Amino acid sequence: MKLNKTLFVILGAALFAVACNKENTPPNRQVYEIMDQMARPAINTVFVGSAEKDVFNTTIPSQMSSAFLSKFKARLLALNPGYTTNALGQNADQLSGLLVTDVLGVSLTNPTTFFDGTNILTGRALADDVIDVELLLLFGGPTGGSNPQLTSDHVNENDKPFLTSFPYLATPH
Repeated sequence: MKLNKTLFVILGAALFAVACNKENTPPNRQVYEIMDQMARPAINTVFVGSAEKDVFNTTIPSQMSSAFLSKFKARLLALNPGYTTNALGQNADQLSGLLVTDVLGVSLTNPTTFFDGTNILTGRALADDVIDVELLLLFGGPTGGSNPQLTSDHVNENDKPFLTSFPYLATPH
């Protein structure tokens, strides 16, 4: 009887292992994997070291702060040793805390924008100059006027106009 129970447990474990192997997933069932998180363009690129890209990209957003916050703050201060506060009044801890969780916020009541001077991270419109906003928050200081050579990538619009109806993206070249 003991042998039968042991055999049953071993057989069950083997079947479970085979069932969990994605190569054995039935053809009508999809398997998804997180490959990249890029809610805020360039943040992952700048703040996450190349050795940790895969770890960051597969970290659940609710766990990003505990895993990466100190690294984000260290990188921020390495990039801008004179950082005090930004145009939003955020100190290094606050900005690092905002950036480390790579999700795109959405507001159901405010305009959809990455930053329009008043609203911040209420979504992201296609024409939002995300990189300039990020550079301004990193290097622009309390007024946004510090380090003007570092607060813009000087790419001020898309190379082709966006469409006015769905799918909204510019037509390909």
